[in-house]
Formats: sequence, structure tokens, C-alpha cells
Amino acid sequence: MDYRRAWHKGGTYFFTVNCLQRKNNDCLVRNIDLLRDVIAKVKKSHPFTIHAWVVLPEHMHCVIELPEGDADFATRWMLIKMLFSKGIPKSERRSDTRIERGERGIWQRRYWEHLIRDERDYQAHVDYVHINLVKHGLVKSVKYWPYSTFHKMVEQGVYAQDWGGGMEGSLSYED
Repeated sequence: MDYRRAWHKGGTYFFTVNCLQRKNNDCLVRNIDLLRDVIAKVKKSHPFTIHAWVVLPEHMHCVIELPEGDADFATRWMLIKMLFSKGIPKSERRSDTRIERGERGIWQRRYWEHLIRDERDYQAHVDYVHINLVKHGLVKSVKYWPYSTFHKMVEQGVYAQDWGGGMEGSLSYED
């Protein structure tokens, strides 16, 4: 299959990155400190601007912007996935193919990427990043999920505290 990527130097992109095992998997939130450290390390060596990010138990969404003259998001994702995988114990199931290739069984090999086209597209994707956890039933309101840039954006005045829900109480992804 021929996968075509939109390579745009200095582009702003929306990404969805999934764990290989999606059912009953809380790998990302269970290892949130490691994930944050890995992202910060990659961001330092391969700069990018985070516009929006949410980490759910087994996948994450983000909107990031690459520096002028740089379109290499693939290296950034390769490093994030690799460093995160190296930081957690080897306990996942692996296929024979992954074992032969020396691969971990943490991440899906591919990810979804979308080049942001304009301000309307940007806002739609930033909103999607933040509301996605409510759609998945993890919480009743965005404000109850700690692994999101939503809280920072509330502080900046981008969102109201009750945006994306507002019902009292929260659900736990463990319920």
C-alpha cells in the first residue's frame, strides 16, 4: 500500500497515535510521567510547538507546529515511540513478526496525520483534541481529565472552564 504523507515545512499538523493493544489498555496514562519526559526530550532535540495535546489510556491526539524549514514529523514520532517503549518493562504480547524484527508491541506502526489548512481547520482539530475524551466516555466534562492541554488553555483564556461538558461529577476510565 502506498501511504502518502503531507510534508509541509513549518506546517501545523493534527496527529492520532495509537497503542497496538487498544482494549483494556491504560499504558499511556499509567506511564504519563515517562511520556511527558520523552516528549520534552524529543522537543528539545527536535523542536516543535504544542498547540493542543490529550493523552487517553491507549491513544493520544495532538496539534503541533514544526519550525520553519522543517517537515520531519516522522523522526519526532519515531523517537517518542522508541524512547517511551524503552522506558517501560517488557510485558506486552508480541507477534512472531515483531519478535523477528526486534520490535516492541506497544505502538501501532502507523499514525494518522493531517496537515492543518486554515484557521477554521485548526480550531476544529484543537476542539476535537480536547473533546475526544468526553466522546470516549472517560469523563463527563473536559475539565475533569488531567492529561490534556485544556487546563493550560483555560488559564490563557482560550476556553471557558465549563467548555466541553460541565455536568457535575466525573467518570473514571477505570469504572
